[in-house]
Amino acid sequence: MQFTIRSIDRSAAVSTFTLEASSRELALKAAAERGLRVLSVTGGSAIGLPGRRQRSSDFPVGQFSQELLTLLNAGLALVESIETLNEKETRSERKDILGKLVEDLFRGSSLSNALAQFPGTFPPLFVATVRASERTGGLPEALEKYVAYQSQLDTVKKKIISASIYPVLLMVVGTLVIAFLMGYVVPRFAKIFEDLGGEIPWMSRLLISWGHFAQNYGMALLVAIGLGIVALGYWLTRPQTPTHIVKALQRIPALGERIRIYQLARFYRSLGMLLRGGMPAVGSLELVSGLLPGALSQQLGIATQLIREGTPISQAMEKTGLTSAVSARMLRVGERTGQMGEMMERIALFYDSEISQWIDWFVKLFEPLLMAFIGLVVGFIVVVMYFPIFELAGSIR
Repeated sequence: MQFTIRSIDRSAAVSTFTLEASSRELALKAAAERGLRVLSVTGGSAIGLPGRRQRSSDFPVGQFSQELLTLLNAGLALVESIETLNEKETRSERKDILGKLVEDLFRGSSLSNALAQFPGTFPPLFVATVRASERTGGLPEALEKYVAYQSQLDTVKKKIISASIYPVLLMVVGTLVIAFLMGYVVPRFAKIFEDLGGEIPWMSRLLISWGHFAQNYGMALLVAIGLGIVALGYWLTRPQTPTHIVKALQRIPALGERIRIYQLARFYRSLGMLLRGGMPAVGSLELVSGLLPGALSQQLGIATQLIREGTPISQAMEKTGLTSAVSARMLRVGERTGQMGEMMERIALFYDSEISQWIDWFVKLFEPLLMAFIGLVVGFIVVVMYFPIFELAGSIR
């Protein structure tokens, strides 16, 4: 079977390669014989490691980190802590993962190597954080940093989600109201207008035409709308859809820059956490390269090469467009003080604050504009429907 292994060598460079082995354990052994520290293993099957699955995306890594940190701070040993978490777990899939971790630890494996057996469960960043802590013996401190990192990411995500709920509700309700008017009310008004006879404004004639269409092809129209909703739902579930949406949004000048700032904030926070944990700069950069999409990832590759050749981090980041005016200055200060990891986390906090302020401003501006637009559309439909009746009432007088 063929396995793809992502690892760190003695020079702290991250590399990915494939090799043939009859089981995952033999693949790991072959990597260890090369002097490599394995971050993740993909491919092959679970032969030799029963119960280990490639994807366990529902495993709560953040909760696991928090609970493990609490038990370690309470004085429990590492194996005892994970055994405790395994005993309290009720879901079979999660219990299986925790049980395998305990087995690996009893066999003498390090926690990072045990975690690396589940690349679909524990992200490489978490594995690298634990591995860096094993050099210094500061696992609780590393877990605390990861919990804080995850909490900060969740705060920004919740901010974006909560800010989008009300506009989405407005759009849904507005669309339903307009659909009700156009699909139910307008066709009935069309019959009234035909019975009135006389001269009817051209906009009202358009509504009459729509009423005839809705009456004659109502079922086909409903089927088309249903198929459109199903197609949209399917498209939204595709793995590449978020990438396409982000690329489309990035073409909007103001919004594209804010998306870039959000991506850089996540990148700097992850990189800062690894540097503070003792990871070398080049190895950390290669490890977090997957956090940046498309063009930014290519720019990071160029920056990594410059740093490997001896260019200071601040200059390499600035040359490749991975900084703003503020972050470039902060990186230079971090190099002078020798606290680059801490400075990168401060850059991420600065970016988060900037994003939060922009979200608040955008919501305050967008919500009234959206309400005004929906009100204008509904009002226009109502006025066009009633305009011939108003003219008839005037002629009666």
